[in-house]
Amino acid sequence: MKKINLLLLAGAFLGLVSCGQKKTQSVSVAVFIPGTVANSPVYAMLQEGVEAAVEEYNKDKADDAKVSLKIMEAGTNQAEWGNQLTALTAEQKYDVIISSNSSLPDLALPILEQFPDQKYIFLDASLEGNSNMYTACYNQYEQAFLSGYSSGLMSKSHKVALIAAQEYPVMNNIILPYYEKGAKAANPETTVDFRIVGNWYDANQGALLAEAAIKNGVDVILPICGGAAQGVINTAVNKGAYVAWFDDDGFSKAPGTVISSSVMKQKEMAMIATTDYLNGKTKWGKAEMFGLKEGFIDFVQDHPSYIETVPADIRKKIADKIEEIRENGF
Repeated sequence: MKKINLLLLAGAFLGLVSCGQKKTQSVSVAVFIPGTVANSPVYAMLQEGVEAAVEEYNKDKADDAKVSLKIMEAGTNQAEWGNQLTALTAEQKYDVIISSNSSLPDLALPILEQFPDQKYIFLDASLEGNSNMYTACYNQYEQAFLSGYSSGLMSKSHKVALIAAQEYPVMNNIILPYYEKGAKAANPETTVDFRIVGNWYDANQGALLAEAAIKNGVDVILPICGGAAQGVINTAVNKGAYVAWFDDDGFSKAPGTVISSSVMKQKEMAMIATTDYLNGKTKWGKAEMFGLKEGFIDFVQDHPSYIETVPADIRKKIADKIEEIRENGF
């Protein structure tokens, strides 16, 4: 009887141990979209890049060794992102959660106090020194400066605008000041009209803000406001103003109206970051920045609409400035 009891206890103990251990035979990845993929090129590129990396990794692997992938869209209410990231982490199903937004490292820090084993990879974000995170940000100093420089060169009124969804540290400390710096590098008399939509989706409000800016003399607008940017574009087309575009190639959105596209290679970065994780090469605790020199920030110069809309002398100035920054930085 004692022997049987000991065997039962041993079996129960082993069962408890096995239940408490995390699965090691396969890897599970989650992509947290802080918004929606529709009308959000940055998040679409994030999803595409992770999916491509997982698909490539899974080739020729047995089913029980393949990486599983979950995509979660958190919606446009930024106030809910923290709760939703907490809920995703609390499932404790995912070896790594991959996302993209500058606000996410700060949201993740208190979550890690509850779930200290969770790993996060955040793109378009920066936080150094946390061993549970790797962050890779794009050089938005360069990106914003070039957007401002092209806007300043194209503006006849020397009045340009930046219409943002919300105020946040990267917007206030990098994008806005360097957009203005670039505009003034083109023409020292240029001023920047800064307006806030209040969310990432209200196209009607974007249209109203663009109309008000144009009435104030603005003739070039940079919208960084998600779905609300469509309202900005529509107003610019109707009122004869120009639009500078951020993060992806926007020339096809309004040929003849969009005069610049500063792009970031988010899909490529997502593929590299995911592949590095799956191969055990993630630099945990590191915060890296990639820009023109590394090839992850660029400025579209070969689109037919760019060539047709922007005069040759201005294109030459922009090309020269790009090469100057690529070689020397600021």
